[in-house]
Amino acid sequence: MAETRARGLPSALDEAPVSRFHLRAVLVSGMGFFTDAYDLFVIGIAATLIRQQWDLGSGQLALLNSTMLAAAFLGALVFGRVADLLGRKRVYWLVAVIMVLGALGSALAPSFWVLIVFRFVLGFGVGGDYPVSAVLMSEYANRRDRGKLVGMVFSTQALGLIVAPLTALALLGGGVSDGLAWRIMLALGAVPAAAVLYLRRRLPESPRYQAQIQGRHDAAVDSLARFSEGRVMAVPSPAITHQMGLRSFLTNRRWLLTLAGTAGCWFLLDYAFYGNTISTPQIIGLISPHSSIMTTVAIQLVIFVVAAVPGYLLGTACMDRVGHRRLQLIGFAMMALCFAVIGLVPGLTTAVAPFLLVYGVSYFFTEFGPNLTTFVMPSEVFPVTMRATGHGISAGVGKLGAFIGVFLFPLLQSSLGLRGTLLLTAGISVLGLLLTLVLPEPAGRSLDEVSGGEALVGGLAGGYPSLGESPSAGPFLADVPSSGRRPGAPPDRAA
Repeated sequence: MAETRARGLPSALDEAPVSRFHLRAVLVSGMGFFTDAYDLFVIGIAATLIRQQWDLGSGQLALLNSTMLAAAFLGALVFGRVADLLGRKRVYWLVAVIMVLGALGSALAPSFWVLIVFRFVLGFGVGGDYPVSAVLMSEYANRRDRGKLVGMVFSTQALGLIVAPLTALALLGGGVSDGLAWRIMLALGAVPAAAVLYLRRRLPESPRYQAQIQGRHDAAVDSLARFSEGRVMAVPSPAITHQMGLRSFLTNRRWLLTLAGTAGCWFLLDYAFYGNTISTPQIIGLISPHSSIMTTVAIQLVIFVVAAVPGYLLGTACMDRVGHRRLQLIGFAMMALCFAVIGLVPGLTTAVAPFLLVYGVSYFFTEFGPNLTTFVMPSEVFPVTMRATGHGISAGVGKLGAFIGVFLFPLLQSSLGLRGTLLLTAGISVLGLLLTLVLPEPAGRSLDEVSGGEALVGGLAGGYPSLGESPSAGPFLADVPSSGRRPGAPPDRAA
């Protein structure tokens, strides 16, 4: 591949064609995120076995399924902020260590409450992995393929969805006792997390972070050249650091509106997605009460392979062409339709084949839509100095929604029935569609343009941009110091 023409660092990253250095970053981030997904979703299967062994009540089962999600809420908030203050790479390595410890401790837990403690530790690490995985990949990516590259990281969740039930089928089908099977399932989550420790230590710091926050422009240029093996070259230029405090971020109307869109949509999506996904064995048990554990797990695996995986793959491949915001709108709309059909059509929840068909379609559009885009968009729409913080808040609030969905599903099902519970999920999906409308469209635009990096500089000089300028237009450039650059133009390139 021909070497990219030397230019200023942001422009070099934005215009660089996809090459081996991008794919290497996707692999490192994706391996960690596969671990996140496996650890989050395997508990739905393991809990069925644990419940029988330890005779858990419905409240204890709900707590077991949801503890990791509550911890992920805190982990995303804490580590997202730390990643903006201390650097993406430090957090990237630390959360992998925490995930290894949490997975091993969960597998060896001698009692229910010890298991809860280690699931909390594991969730804290997983929560921290969300913002750094997304932001680091987004800051490496070019503008044309950013959605696809960040989406490829997130799509490793599909592997977690598949490997979890496959592992259960292999263990149970191989004659492993239930008591040992769930421990092995939980312990296996430590394997990929341990594997990425070495890889993450070798991954360089985000060049955008080094140049735009730390002011180490020369170091950023050098690390980019080394990591890309000379395929992406930038020329040194005067370092312009961006600074915004947490208070300024949380009291600025423009960023609050954007945060409401990213965090709110993620909250609503995760309420619907995790509540249904982790509770899928229970849902299948309701529509087919005489199914064995093996049959239930096999049905869950078929739903994931037939419906979820194509959604991940097509969503990742198409989102930069369709548009990140538009894909989210499509997904929420179809989710609402499917859940409404299940809730409103009499007898659908007692007919296994029709139920699974509609349920599978809802899964497809969850992945070909908001489950993918709610991860990608927060890594694009915030300024570099608050990018991990904004993503961490969004991911944390999303995991809070997941915690509520998983905890409430068994309780709502008991009081409202399956149809009533899924009708509520349809309403949640409609709210997600409406809230998406406040977000800008990031597809095909540079991070500085989308996130208002230039507006940030102007805000420091003379006040932050106001909501009077359309959020759909991307950055708010009215306060940028006069430089002869037209509003909305990309940053000046270094000479």
